[in-house]
Amino acid sequence: MIAVHLSSDVRAAEHAYPVELAEGTLMARASFALATQVIRLLREADRPVVGARVVLLVGSGNNGGDALYAGAVLRGRGAQVDALLAGDRAHEAGLEALRKAGGRAHGWSPAAADVIAHADVILDGILGIGAKGALREPAATIVQRANDSTALRIAVDIPSGVDADTGAVLGLAFCADRTVTFAAIKPGLVVWPGMEFAGQVSTVDIGVNSALGRPIARCLEALDLVQCLPVPAFADHKYRRGVVGIAAGSAQYRGAALLCVAGALPARVGMVVYLDRGDAVAPTVIAAHPEVVVARDLREGRVHAWACGPGFTGSSDDQVAIEAILQQPVPVVLDAGALTAVAEAPELRALIRSRTAPTVLTPHEGEFSRLGGVIDDDRCTGAMDLARQLRAIVLLKGPGTVIAAPDGACFIDRAGTAALATAGSGDVLAGCLAGFLATAWAGGEITSDDDAAQAAAAACLVHGLAGQRAARSGHPTASGIAHQLGSVMWEDVTRPVDGARDAAVDRSSGTISR
Repeated sequence: MIAVHLSSDVRAAEHAYPVELAEGTLMARASFALATQVIRLLREADRPVVGARVVLLVGSGNNGGDALYAGAVLRGRGAQVDALLAGDRAHEAGLEALRKAGGRAHGWSPAAADVIAHADVILDGILGIGAKGALREPAATIVQRANDSTALRIAVDIPSGVDADTGAVLGLAFCADRTVTFAAIKPGLVVWPGMEFAGQVSTVDIGVNSALGRPIARCLEALDLVQCLPVPAFADHKYRRGVVGIAAGSAQYRGAALLCVAGALPARVGMVVYLDRGDAVAPTVIAAHPEVVVARDLREGRVHAWACGPGFTGSSDDQVAIEAILQQPVPVVLDAGALTAVAEAPELRALIRSRTAPTVLTPHEGEFSRLGGVIDDDRCTGAMDLARQLRAIVLLKGPGTVIAAPDGACFIDRAGTAALATAGSGDVLAGCLAGFLATAWAGGEITSDDDAAQAAAAACLVHGLAGQRAARSGHPTASGIAHQLGSVMWEDVTRPVDGARDAAVDRSSGTISR
């Protein structure tokens, strides 16, 4: 599990080691690790280190110092190193170290663009984790030239132009192939749109982690699923494994019911119960999934968690079903049409706030806004605020899906790809979410909203890994994603060694892949 920390946490942790900070020990560790990563990446690309043309984009702060010291190390290994200064001043000791090593420093001018154009590697050390707002000149022009280059682009700690705490990008930002970040992952590296500019993210331990405190969020790794989703025991029966209830679909949207059920079936549950609301959808579900049990009453089937809303059209029958399901003392996932109903009905929002069992809401950004959520370039804070307001777990869908619980737990999903942006994918996710919650609820593993949020994050991760598999197989459709859920659940998760194949983090290098 990857801890995500605010930039203020990292700075406070650094100042908890005042001697090391004052003596430059922390910068020495960071810059040496940065240089090591550059060497490693050059070798992976079958490029020689000796003679490699390395360009440092240098600002006035410590990020520029990290880049300059790393440049000095690389110059010592035979690389040609040029520093382009984006301002009137630079880190003095770092600049001196680079010059002593034989590196060159240049002030910015149009002629200096030639240095960027011929670079093999570009290190972005213009701005650090404390920077806010849009890039100013000449930084904006320098970054644009760097982005146009064919060089390997590496960001120091955070790509310049990306807000480290929110991921917001106002105008231009350095587009990195790799970001080497220090001490901890920052939200801007895993939250959209910043994640798009970070590339792969490698974390460097500079020796301050013990002072970091509580993270603002976490990212699950594929190997975490082994603990989140234990393999059923030999003596388990269907009720012990969990029963998931599905209230989805309509005469107009039968496919939503089919896809929601298809998302629930592979989720290690013992049984799926489909609620027949008298709209003739149930026969279609049974024809496609004969193992599903049909119920005409909420009291049937001993359900441990419900998925409600995919395919709902806003009818009065939908409102009745949503209200009745929210009155059940088990976890409930509200999706699609159910979210529209909640946005329009104050009484449903009041019912959600009064529930003792977890409620998971799954809005995309439009639904999020209708529910009263506000993002303002900060998806994590927006999701956490709405979760507290509604006393529910908010799963804000999109690139870097955020899962926020009302008591403060927050998870950010890293597995989602463009393959999930297809009609019906959300229906599959709703069923999978309810399935995970049913299994955990039946096993007594959910004792708080934080536990339920982690189960929801695990479902998002599995859904994302299934989307990756579906894309590789050439079937990136909702049905293709549902089909791949079983492979992820029973192969990757059951066999941790295989699960590491699709892991979001390469443990050997501490690298998060995009």
